[in-house]
Parts: sequence; structure tokens; C-alpha cells
Amino acid sequence: MPKFAANLTMLFTEHDFLDRFEKAAKAGFRGVEYLFPYPYKPDELAEKLRAHDLTQVLHNLPAGDWGAGERGIACLPDRVGEFQDGVGKAIEYAKALNCPQVNCLAGIAPSGADEAKLRDTFVGNIKFAADALKREGIRLLIEPINTIDIPGFYLTRTGQAVELIDRTGSDNIFVQYDIYHMQIMEGDLARTIEKNLSRIAHVQLADNPGRNEPGTGEINYPFLYGHLDRIGYDGWIGCEYKPRGKTEDGLGWFTNA
Repeated sequence: MPKFAANLTMLFTEHDFLDRFEKAAKAGFRGVEYLFPYPYKPDELAEKLRAHDLTQVLHNLPAGDWGAGERGIACLPDRVGEFQDGVGKAIEYAKALNCPQVNCLAGIAPSGADEAKLRDTFVGNIKFAADALKREGIRLLIEPINTIDIPGFYLTRTGQAVELIDRTGSDNIFVQYDIYHMQIMEGDLARTIEKNLSRIAHVQLADNPGRNEPGTGEINYPFLYGHLDRIGYDGWIGCEYKPRGKTEDGLGWFTNA
């Protein structure tokens, strides 16, 4: 049976962020993830994890000015210094939270930018991050994202992610495979996951269309859960979806999974 982690950025938003840890634990989740820990002190978050016996599964590297629409800076040639500083900050939090992996958002490619320069910047940045994280026993993930929700996003397909990882020569970079994003961009979910299983360190879910609870759209989630078990996926599945109503009211899919 898959291990499900509540994404506290998107679930239980009826409650203040620091109260969501308790809500997730009471709903039966044993792991949590969220986009960014940085607005809070590391010991403040660590105490919430301890108090509710939760595992910190994932958080992201700093990703630029989120409120202004930035969705990562790893592909941006003029932000390399900022990216490298962010790696150090992510390590500080990951160590404090016993978080085994962090995700790198590639960012939105500037219009008209030179593709080779974007690629070389991204590859150089993720190699830098992977090396720094490896020294601390932390994995680096990169996540393909669909270009309907985020037009112009640089990293969009599983094969592209694997090819860029291979360019680094690093053994400490893996794919974060988001089922929702990849259903939109490429489909063929079961076969793609199986083909790339050794490269995938984390899975996330939401249904399509709408990015709502599993079972509300076109994706056959019961089949995928069984498929992940059959092929031997033993990582977490992050529940990064938008509840259609109150989070607790839409957890039938979870209790029946």
C-alpha cells in the first residue's frame, strides 16, 4: 500500500499553517510535505513534527519571488549566486527537519532566451546543489511541470528530466514524478513510471482536470496504486491537490485507498 503524505500548502487550508500538522495527523497521515519552510523557524517546524509523530517528506529549494509569479530560478543565468545561496538555506532546514530530500523548481524560461544557455545553467545549478546536498546525506529532486498551469516552465517531461540529470554525471539527482502534471504533458503514466522507476524518488498526485481529489477526474488511481506496489515503488506519495471543499470532507479516497 502506498505511503501518503499530506501537502500542507494545499490541504487543510481552512486552518492556520502551523495547525495543519495536527489536522493531518488526526486524518491519518504519517508524512507531510509543503512548498517552503522558510517563513518559519526550523525549530518551530521540527516541534510540530515531533508533537504529532510526523515525517517531513519533502520541501522545495528557495524559488525566487513566489508572490510575484516566479516559479524557481534554477534555469536563469543571471540568478546563479542567488540559487547557490538558496541551497545552503535548504540544507539548514532539511537537516533541522530530518528531511531526506528537497525539490528544485526549474523556473520559467525567459522569452527569447538561448536554449543552450538555459540548459547549461540548469545543469550547472542542479549539479552544484546535488553535490552540496550529498555531503549532508540529502537527495535532490527535479520536477517536470505542465505548461498549462505554468506557461513557459522550463522542465516539462520525464524524458527531459532524465536527460538533464544524465548530463550532470551526478548520482544524487532524481525525478519528482507528479502524476497530475505528467497526465497533462505526456500521459502513459503506468509505463512511464515503470520505465523510470530507478530514477523516481518521489511521486505526487492530483486528478485531472481540476487538480482535485483522486477519483474526481480521468485518472484511474486505484489501478495506479496497485501498479506502484507491483513494480516495487516504496517511496512516499505527496497529496498535492486542491480540495473541492473542506479537506476533511474530501478524504474518502484516502480512507478507502
